[in-house]
Amino acid sequence: MLRIRGLVHHYPRQPQPALAGIDLDVPGEGVFGLLGPNGAGKTTLISILAGLLDADAGGIDIDGESLAAYRRRHPAAIALVPQEHAFYPMLTVTENLRFFAGVLGLGRTEARARVAAASAATQLEGVAGQRAETLSGGLRRRLNLAIGLLGAPRLLLLDEPTVGVDPQSRAFLLDTIRGLAGDGRTVIYTSHYMDEVEALCSRVAIIDHGRVLAADTLAGLLHDDAGRLALRLAQPLPAALAARLAAQHPALHTHGCEVLLPALEPAALPALLTELAAAGCPAQAVDYGRQNLETLFMRLTRRSLRD
Repeated sequence: MLRIRGLVHHYPRQPQPALAGIDLDVPGEGVFGLLGPNGAGKTTLISILAGLLDADAGGIDIDGESLAAYRRRHPAAIALVPQEHAFYPMLTVTENLRFFAGVLGLGRTEARARVAAASAATQLEGVAGQRAETLSGGLRRRLNLAIGLLGAPRLLLLDEPTVGVDPQSRAFLLDTIRGLAGDGRTVIYTSHYMDEVEALCSRVAIIDHGRVLAADTLAGLLHDDAGRLALRLAQPLPAALAARLAAQHPALHTHGCEVLLPALEPAALPALLTELAAAGCPAQAVDYGRQNLETLFMRLTRRSLRD
């Protein structure tokens, strides 16, 4: 459905581009995860898809049609649900939904039906007459999502939709989002929570410094013979040994007595443990197994998602 080629965007007075030639293919149905550290270019990319920014170079096609032409023909087909609350606090839930239905230009009958459908999808009927400012964090997130659904979008952009909610609300939102990714709808999902992406997304792209580092099915990304190694040592690594190991394993992370290697071949593990013991910092705890999305991310970007 969505084809992005050579996308570039520069912000004024910034030495490096926010997007430095993004190439990406997003299928026509399902949940697509977009991961990257702060400043990687995720928000810029989503803002361009939502029509809030223009690209300096490159192109975006939807079903073989340019993004601009597609948006002209289908103005409500792409919806952004931002991380910030995007509604009027003094209005009730229903008043907010009716207002934004009006912004979309929906007729009275269609607006009434869309408001009812969005309220039902997010289970907001019980608080329909309540002011938005009195809602809990989870209900505010639901209202954000409900507003995004009013136009029955084919491409739904979700930016950190579960930030600041309790576990029950988070589970509800994830179930709702999982159910939305059908009937030809594509959801692009950004999150700081790796477990959410692993649970929801059939395909994932990891970006950093405005470039795509990896993009594939979740299974394809995680298929690797190298295993994730986490160690707790008796004492921190000596500086010389830490430098030597970092040269051998560029993805090495250390914090006090904790050591993390996102990818280590099984045959290399005994020699490493022997070297650590000989240096006076034997391993007190060893956790070795298949990499997950977080360790893959750290290996590719050499930093954590929140950096």
